[in-house]
Amino acid sequence: MEINGKIVQVMAEQSGNGRNGVWRKKDYILETEGNYPKKVALAVWGDKIDQFNLQQGDQVSAGIEIESREYNGKWYTDVKVWKVDKQGGAEANRQSQNTSAAMPDVTSFSSDEGDVLPF
Repeated sequence: MEINGKIVQVMAEQSGNGRNGVWRKKDYILETEGNYPKKVALAVWGDKIDQFNLQQGDQVSAGIEIESREYNGKWYTDVKVWKVDKQGGAEANRQSQNTSAAMPDVTSFSSDEGDVLPF
């Protein structure tokens, strides 16, 4: 499953000792796009915290896995991230500026000759 949006909050990293050794987890709050944006808490585990290097303001498309588990009669749901594609970062903005500078602005084309096409 995939979710798209903007990272609006970065939570503190958590760590501890479990059955399988030391674990690390960091939560990020993502706000979805659209007419009715929703906020979703995404959990990133282990080395992927450093690999993804998510920052507040990043526009991302995240591959997620949703899992629920029961503990003492209550159900808890995690949205775990396994893949991240950053969109609209500083490098992408720089590339789009370079591309737009090289392309002529065809939207400003006007002609007094009626329906003459620019090509």
